Amino acid sequence: MPLYEHVFLARQDLSPQQVEELTAQYKGVVEGLGGKIPKTEYWGVKSLTFRIRKNRKAHFTLFNIDAPPAAIKEIERQEGINEDVLRFLTIRVDALEEGPSAMMRKVDRDRERDERDGGGSREGRDGRRGRGRDRDDRRPRDEGDGGDIATDDSIATEE
Repeated sequence: MPLYEHVFLARQDLSPQQVEELTAQYKGVVEGLGGKIPKTEYWGVKSLTFRIRKNRKAHFTLFNIDAPPAAIKEIERQEGINEDVLRFLTIRVDALEEGPSAMMRKVDRDRERDERDGGGSREGRDGRRGRGRDRDDRRPRDEGDGGDIATDDSIATEE
């Protein structure tokens, strides 16, 4: 059977339990039509790049699906009818990804970075924000000021 990755976005005002019910409902549809869902990931509530039906955030859920095309068509039909689902996307893949998806690895990586940095502040090690230079560093450099670097002319005159 073909393999698919399917992501759907649910409205932000739904509770996590309601999103779990939607997930169980769609999982039942796929399994009822002869498919299986080996992996389900709930990515949490994330900000959207632009508003979708007046929502600025959404619950994201990923399915790895091994099912016939009819099951995918039915799950997409039901999501299109459901007013709690904002968007969905299904992509056919050659192989399903083992282990956590890229989004879950990113969450783990961010969590580890925050723990390592001690609270996740945006300040660097020297206590300053960003990479900007101090005001004293903004003076223009003289073209003739070579500092300690010797040039070919200075070597020739020293001999």
